[in-house]
Amino acid sequence: MPKKSWTEKLNEPVAPIVKPAPIDFAGMKAGEIMLVPTPRMIEAFVRDLPRGRQATIVAMRKQLAQRHGAEVTCPIYTGFHVRTVAESAYEALSAGATLETITPFWRLIDAKAPTAKRLACGLPFIRQRRREEGLD
Repeated sequence: MPKKSWTEKLNEPVAPIVKPAPIDFAGMKAGEIMLVPTPRMIEAFVRDLPRGRQATIVAMRKQLAQRHGAEVTCPIYTGFHVRTVAESAYEALSAGATLETITPFWRLIDAKAPTAKRLACGLPFIRQRRREEGLD
């Protein structure tokens, strides 16, 4: 079976889950009510960031949890989905979309973020987009 594209991963029909956190991890405590977000939730959050504004992943996790009646958002799924959103946007750009139409993931991921080093777009792409918006 061929490997799924990032865009296919973004578009998988999954629903968010709210459940007790199973372990203490990344600032959350076992038993806290945890949101397991979807890739589309992460994408929507990033798309709502206006040009020239940025957010941290920690702040995004807090806001998503609050919006969905949870105390915390799963850091592991958040990390997976942040990468999915970024790679899907870059796939779209590579296929002919414009910077104005793709999800502006550089408003959430700066060049120092561990995720940034793994992205297909490369660090220079992120740095350039952030400079253009006055984020760095």
